[in-house]
Amino acid sequence: MNFQATPPIQPASLSSLKPAAGARAARHLALIPAAGVGARMEVQMPKQYMALAGKPMLRHALDTFAAHTRIDHIYIVVSAEDAYIDEIMAAAPALQGRVTVLRAGGPTRQESVRNGLLAITAAQDAEADDWILVHDAARPGLNAALIDRLLDELQDDPVGGLLALPLVDTIKRSNQGRSQLTVPRADLWAAQTPQMFRSALLLRAFTQAAAQLDAITDDASAIEMLGLQPKLVAGSPRNFKVTLAHDAALAEFFLKGNE
Repeated sequence: MNFQATPPIQPASLSSLKPAAGARAARHLALIPAAGVGARMEVQMPKQYMALAGKPMLRHALDTFAAHTRIDHIYIVVSAEDAYIDEIMAAAPALQGRVTVLRAGGPTRQESVRNGLLAITAAQDAEADDWILVHDAARPGLNAALIDRLLDELQDDPVGGLLALPLVDTIKRSNQGRSQLTVPRADLWAAQTPQMFRSALLLRAFTQAAAQLDAITDDASAIEMLGLQPKLVAGSPRNFKVTLAHDAALAEFFLKGNE
């Protein structure tokens, strides 16, 4: 797919994305990119399908979104050759009718998100003002309270935003394995997901950045490239990303009811 760059969006034009008075309420659509292979986990399958607290990791996020009354639908983006997702769906009757599988995954998370947005738009499944909540498949600790917090904080926000945590550890910049500089941690936050933006705005951000997707580290960074400032909403330590093998034990600790 080829895209042409579009001019930076003007903050004043964001008002056009809000529903007009008396119009239908904007919907909340979850989008989960899940085409990764999880090489750093050193497991024999993509990490989103490894067993965690009694079920595949991906199921935790899917079940949380599917059980939430304010989430209208869930889209999951997988690779065309994914051999696991059909088993996940078949084993979970509660997901039927709540989840649409998009076999449009790309080699990177950024491409999977963009392809998912394009597929949803092409199918006319989202209107410009609908909210898209992009969530990492490897964050199984998401719960209903965090979704509610994000939706409540952003419902009238002109830009959108994301769950995040302020950094509390001392941050070091290294030089060949040695501490070169202590970085001031004031105003530094660790980004989490979901990251929530209007459908048209998020698609425009990814379209404008199509030639430099490698510069996009998360969805909020694509929005920032438009000159906008996403709102930071307090997340939770339980909503961390499972990246390395030892992370799985900590994730199970939270999923089994510990805080």
